Amino acid sequence: MLQAIKRFKLLGSRTLKTGISVFLTALICGFFNLPIIFAVITAIVTIEHTAADSIKKAAVRFPASAIGALLATAFYGLFGKGALTFALVAMATIAVCHKLKLDAGILVATITATAMIPDFQDHYFVSFFTRLGTTSIGIIVSTFVNFFLLPPNYSPMIYKNINGLYNQAGLLLKRIIYDITAESKEKTRSNQRSYRQLTAHLEKTLQLSSYQREEWKYHRHTNEEMVAFQLSQRKLAAFQQIVYHLGNLQYVQTKGSDFSESEKELLHSLTDHYVRVLLDPTHSIQEEQFQNVAHLDRLFWKWKEDHVIKKTTYRHHLPPQTILLYEMLCFHDVLEELQDLSAKQMALVEKCYLRD
Repeated sequence: MLQAIKRFKLLGSRTLKTGISVFLTALICGFFNLPIIFAVITAIVTIEHTAADSIKKAAVRFPASAIGALLATAFYGLFGKGALTFALVAMATIAVCHKLKLDAGILVATITATAMIPDFQDHYFVSFFTRLGTTSIGIIVSTFVNFFLLPPNYSPMIYKNINGLYNQAGLLLKRIIYDITAESKEKTRSNQRSYRQLTAHLEKTLQLSSYQREEWKYHRHTNEEMVAFQLSQRKLAAFQQIVYHLGNLQYVQTKGSDFSESEKELLHSLTDHYVRVLLDPTHSIQEEQFQNVAHLDRLFWKWKEDHVIKKTTYRHHLPPQTILLYEMLCFHDVLEELQDLSAKQMALVEKCYLRD
């Protein structure tokens, strides 16, 4: 049933695990006649993206919760149930946990400490161990649920994101190169916004990759899955180079008049080839692209030779025009690497198909 709900995307895995953690926590606390609310709150805030994070943070959250409960008991004994007590307990819990490098447990510890104050019993030690016990139940249940139930698999999302990144990069590259002749600040600002969105999308994909690596430390996976994941990481590494070159191309200070019509035609033609490679899932390069790159390479050295010394006699080893040509040549190098990676990926798929 859980898999059916997941398939229809009614609820995400993390939402389902949170609900199950809350249910089990409330069930256990009700069975032992313990206060439910503290345990349930703890279970809600301790579900993590990966089993690895749950295990690591559970080891931090338990002592942090003990510190919070102890401080709440001490301040309640000194000042009673007043506004000052709430403030001092919250500040002291945060400060002590931070000092002891228990930052991952600060939220749970602070909630535990402040939530204890309204319901303190006459026997302080009973209140302390009761609240610590219910909080511990929430931490333990959420950790076990996160580890054993619906282990996340970020790989499909990573592969989908990578394809989306390459599509975005292709469209942005075309806009940047074609806008060089337009000399429009509006278009430049639009490209910069698109570039920021692209880098944000890349960061999110890298974060998902980090989650997947951590998850596989605790759950089994096939060799084919690992090889496919490693190839995707190499594609991400190649994409980071593409993002670097796109960033440089944005700030090249050239004008349309700097290039002849034949040179602009070459740049546009090569850009169209690059875009085709980026949008193509196999990232295959046509022979015409290699010919254009060879032409561009000759043009690069010609520009450098003819324009190293400007009329002002100020020496520019790489004038803006040659920077543009240089970045385009570097872009091609990355695409060649990408083509090789795609060939390896296809070979892996064929190998798995034949094995099945």
